[in-house]
Amino acid sequence: MSTSSSTFPGPSGTVAGEQPGLATTLALYTLARLGLLAVIAGLLLLAGVPFLLALLLGLIVALPLSLLLFRGMRARLDGALAAAGERRSAERAALRARLRGDEQQDAPPAAEPRADVPASAPSGDEAQREADGGRG
Repeated sequence: MSTSSSTFPGPSGTVAGEQPGLATTLALYTLARLGLLAVIAGLLLLAGVPFLLALLLGLIVALPLSLLLFRGMRARLDGALAAAGERRSAERAALRARLRGDEQQDAPPAAEPRADVPASAPSGDEAQREADGGRG
């Protein structure tokens, strides 16, 4: 796997040249469906239908219409859900392997040291031993 500068996530959390993430795709699909409902209910309101009835009829009509109109968005959402599921499965398998003590051959690089913790700070065990006055 190459790590060129074009594969780092951008400010929106997506990698250049890839589809948007799960949250973005889900938000777009939800907004599109709500927009369709608003348009249908608005048209019914203009036709003189009471608000609550227009909203209910809009819900009933918007469901099958959104299945037809937003086919591509649904396909992208399905792909994003599948990718997120695969990523979570891989992360879970890696975590289980680490917990069992198995070595991972393609382990991710160690996290960079935090800026607020000095590099020479003792680990938790060492700090406890120092606090106990060297008693082990």
